[in-house]
Amino acid sequence: MPLCNHSNSRFGNRRDFLARAAGGFGALAFSALHPQSVFGAAKAAASGTAISPHSTHYPGKIRNIIFLYMDGGPSQVDTFDPKPRLAAENGKPFGMKMEPTQFNSNGATLASPWEFKEHGQSGIPVSSLFPCVAQCVDDLAIVRSMTSEFSEHTNANYFLHTGSGLQGRPSMGAWMGYGLGTENADLPGFVVLNGGLIPPGGLDNFNSGFLPATFQGSIFKPGGEPVSNIKPTEAQAALQLRKLELTRKMDRGLLARFGAMDQLESSIMNAELAFRMQAAVPELMETSGESATLKAMYGFDAPMPQTRIFAQQCLQARRLIERGVRFVELTCPNAGGDRWDQHGKLREGHENNARAVDQPIAALLKDLKACGLWESTLVVWAGEFGRTPFAQGKDGRDHNPFGFTIWLAGGGIKGGTIFGATDEYGYKAVDKPLMIHDLHATMLHLLGMDHTKLTFRYSGRDMRLTDVHGEVIHDILS
Repeated sequence: MPLCNHSNSRFGNRRDFLARAAGGFGALAFSALHPQSVFGAAKAAASGTAISPHSTHYPGKIRNIIFLYMDGGPSQVDTFDPKPRLAAENGKPFGMKMEPTQFNSNGATLASPWEFKEHGQSGIPVSSLFPCVAQCVDDLAIVRSMTSEFSEHTNANYFLHTGSGLQGRPSMGAWMGYGLGTENADLPGFVVLNGGLIPPGGLDNFNSGFLPATFQGSIFKPGGEPVSNIKPTEAQAALQLRKLELTRKMDRGLLARFGAMDQLESSIMNAELAFRMQAAVPELMETSGESATLKAMYGFDAPMPQTRIFAQQCLQARRLIERGVRFVELTCPNAGGDRWDQHGKLREGHENNARAVDQPIAALLKDLKACGLWESTLVVWAGEFGRTPFAQGKDGRDHNPFGFTIWLAGGGIKGGTIFGATDEYGYKAVDKPLMIHDLHATMLHLLGMDHTKLTFRYSGRDMRLTDVHGEVIHDILS
């Protein structure tokens, strides 16, 4: 199959391909609806559709990505970027020029309430907020010099997820599905495990934008029914198939009359996927076969309800990538204190959020190794920005896009490393500053995709996730 740069394809681009193949596309999609006992990569490849596994620009080091989205913006100086100067000058006027902040209620220098200790053979310091993740520090590449172009949640979330601060661009998960396809015909290629909080900016953080709608994120909810309306509508599968066959005939008639239409073609593909998900999703979400020891490691029996929610999400993330789902994003449970967005009550809010995610994340990293999925999976931990090293009011921190911390782990990552640095206060990136585009370029690179060649023709321009920016962060790669 041609590479994703449309200029390399003899069909021009995927939209041109769909237009030329419109007459038979509906039949091709619905041919997979009849009951079969074998699904997954083989069937996806055999179908030859846009979601089938595609060739990459070069051999990738990984096949799947788990994105741990820390909604609200964790404080870098309270998690993975210790700054002794904050303790030395706690309560004193801040020693640098303050940039305009979201609320401009700026106070004095604020020391971290948490102790940092060195961990692992690498000796990397980690806050006491993360005692479990600290045990895995030798597996992490900690980037202390990430920056964002936006200091407001909605625009920063769009920037983190889509590479643009404007609404309407494709999410990174959609781009990766577009570029690589899926390895499981029974499940979406891009799944969002909703812990209970949809981030500012809403579902547009997970949309397909101008890409075909097939590639948008599918939201799986916590609780008994993860996907709405997924249960069979008929008592007998034969009756449902007859209805779907009628829909196919009607859709084919429209395609024959009017030509290629993304809305209709994606609707056809989503209908076939929904049919197969009726069997795949219940099996996916059923964790009774997992050992009690494993569940306890994740935190299924933790005293805090939010820990139990995130534990289920992390285990489901492992099960999803185990089944070939390309990109899985986890959103945070509602631990109180308005996400990681502590404009006040920093100690209470950050401790609650860290307690919700720390044990499950560490368990996920260990479980990926035990299951043989470590080398084929990239795990990314990130919020949309960081927080100020000076106080907002007395006991909060405002938004800070000028320098914050993320980390990566798994396949292709050089564990036990630190990349970049902020100044002595942890305010601005001063050594090897990075942008979100660099993170996206690195994620695509590990999947075997050249971010400059993964393009889609839209509005007269070859669009890409990284726009005209982005460099692969080679120093953190193994």
